[in-house]
Amino acid sequence: MSTEDVLFRLSETLASRRDADPERSYTARLLAGGPDSILKKIGEESAELIMAAKDGERASIVYESADLIYHMWVLLSFYGIGADEVLGELRRREGTSGIDEKKSRPSSEGKINGKLPVLQDRAR
Repeated sequence: MSTEDVLFRLSETLASRRDADPERSYTARLLAGGPDSILKKIGEESAELIMAAKDGERASIVYESADLIYHMWVLLSFYGIGADEVLGELRRREGTSGIDEKKSRPSSEGKINGKLPVLQDRAR
């Protein structure tokens, strides 16, 4: 089982939770709360990962990294972004210097009036 397989399955599972009952699904509750709810959790999980890293506890770093990745993936799902798009972008960047890659970026790629479009079916 590859890492890519896990990320694709996670992406599909999260997408399937869009219409789930927020009372029975943590993911559905996050999605129903919209970007602010999801971003709050990403902030919390980021802080927890930072603290785990500062403590240097390997198991905690792994655990908190998984939490952060999960919540990041929920945000991607909210915007209808699947694993294929993110992994495709990582593949595109592979073998490219980070400095060169940043220089090549357009300033507003994928945005409408400076913002990513929100899926219409997300409004509740």
